[in-house]
Amino acid sequence: MSTRLNEQSNVEIFTTSNCPYCWAAKELLECKSIAYDEIKVDGRPDLREKLRNLSGSHTVPQIWINNIHVGGFTELDACDRSGRLDRLLNR
Repeated sequence: MSTRLNEQSNVEIFTTSNCPYCWAAKELLECKSIAYDEIKVDGRPDLREKLRNLSGSHTVPQIWINNIHVGGFTELDACDRSGRLDRLLNR
């Protein structure tokens, strides 16, 4: 399932400050030198609702690459291990 977000961004990640899976997702992206736009939803019920509407999930992180909803950290990690992450980024 794909969900369109900001047409200008290659990678967008919804996070909270105390989420270890968010930290792991950002670390994976940073280790691969992938720039991302972080959308912090701490204390923002409006952004939490947007996240739920866009992804169908209330959990973080939620990641989009080239406007394709990847999912959370587990899915991002699986994409990286399979080589799909590089394909999504047109690398």
